[in-house]
Amino acid sequence: MLQDELSIFKDKTVLVTGHTGFKGSWLTLWLLELGAKVVGYARNPVTEKDLFVVSGIGKEIIDIRGDIRNKSQLAKVFDKYQPEFVFHLAAQPLVKYSYDHPGETYEVNVMGTLNVLECLKNCDSCKVGVFVTSDKCYENKEWTWGYRENDPMGGYDPYSSSKGCCELLISSYERSFFNTSQLAAHGKVIASVRAGNVIGGGDWSPDRLIPDCIRSLEKGSPIEIRSPHAVRPWQHVLEPLSGYLLLAAKLWSQKTAFSGGWNFGPERESIVSVETITESLLACWGSGERKCIKISNPAHEANFLSLDISKAINLLGWVPKWDYQEAIEKTVDWYKQYKTANMREYSIMQIQEYYNY
Repeated sequence: MLQDELSIFKDKTVLVTGHTGFKGSWLTLWLLELGAKVVGYARNPVTEKDLFVVSGIGKEIIDIRGDIRNKSQLAKVFDKYQPEFVFHLAAQPLVKYSYDHPGETYEVNVMGTLNVLECLKNCDSCKVGVFVTSDKCYENKEWTWGYRENDPMGGYDPYSSSKGCCELLISSYERSFFNTSQLAAHGKVIASVRAGNVIGGGDWSPDRLIPDCIRSLEKGSPIEIRSPHAVRPWQHVLEPLSGYLLLAAKLWSQKTAFSGGWNFGPERESIVSVETITESLLACWGSGERKCIKISNPAHEANFLSLDISKAINLLGWVPKWDYQEAIEKTVDWYKQYKTANMREYSIMQIQEYYNY
């Protein structure tokens, strides 16, 4: 049972970088439910409606504001709190933003990852590091089959390229400083994780499909769709997070067998178009309409992307639970509740539903 596997986190000190972000706040909430002592290091949340804010979880953890590019500040956090696990999620996560701010994107994503690797290397207490990159780290050839963990890294746009760079960096540190053949000497294991297009409640980032849809629906405006036929591997945020947590637990207990790169994506039937996702969202919302728009000189984005998750299924024992329809339903339910409900309790309820599915 997943619950049994994750009991390892009880009373452990876990550092989460990027804990105020969409995925980071869900991970923090889940770790709190598992009984972990969470230390968060991140910039301020983007809006007052973010999950981190409306759930109030900042009061339950050691909540530190900092820039992942500030190595000296980050090192002080490692030294003071002596984490046993590190989940590195802090990043510049947006493709469109990366075209306008390429330097910042590489600094945050690549140099930020380097800083975490260095701090982990120098922290005796830290035994497990899970580094979150992206499904866009692969050299995308618009294949109809999913990318495997040993396929070449690449990236057309600065964001995707930066994540490919992160993967090469993590792999270098794994071989140079955390080599599994020398575990007795350094005592640390690390892994990188690549998720699909993640959706769920509490995400208000600009230029992301679901937040853009919700903003339009709340205003009573038509949803504007740029690339209706673009195909992506859609999954609820709890899907990859369950994989990250399970992987970290395996790294703690079984060490070297689980180091390296891992894909956490949906089953084949949830690799669908933007048009399909928006139609499903409108049906769940119960009202609204969409329209396709054309943008002159649009920035390049891949038309087709999917992940091969055979490794996670066969070696880790991880399997996705919710298809894209269930993911949309859970996401819409969250956004319908956030103005009036206790969103910490509501979000925990969704985690428990995932456990029991």
